[in-house]
Amino acid sequence: MPGRYEFVPAVERGVHHRRGQAAIDQSVDDMRQVYAVDAVHEFPFTHPDMPSRLAGRDEIVNWIAAGWKANLLKYERYRTLAIHDTKDPQTVIVEQEALGTSPSTGDFTLPNIVVLTAHNKQITHLRDYVNVLAAAAALGHDS
Repeated sequence: MPGRYEFVPAVERGVHHRRGQAAIDQSVDDMRQVYAVDAVHEFPFTHPDMPSRLAGRDEIVNWIAAGWKANLLKYERYRTLAIHDTKDPQTVIVEQEALGTSPSTGDFTLPNIVVLTAHNKQITHLRDYVNVLAAAAALGHDS
């Protein structure tokens, strides 16, 4: 049985990395493989025009793909600042920045914290603490 610290790198290189790469590639197929059928993706800090909770792989991936299609933001890379282990060996907390370009404002950096739970190499629950002020600025909106 893997030890507590062996699982953290597996999540970072596995599910977390695959989710980020799918976002960079804007690959619907890859994003579908990352999320479990009954996954939940939550945004605890949200904007009125943004959902606070997406339930099920289809709803999650369709919402993500709609953003790609609208060409709102293009993620080019992620910078992982820290990964924190939790008492649940299937859950990690990731401090990261998404870097990319916006047709409205040019280059952007979006800091966020993700609490990710994975089972069988798929995300079952993700709490995405995106910085809504930074996201609004990248989109060219007033806060």
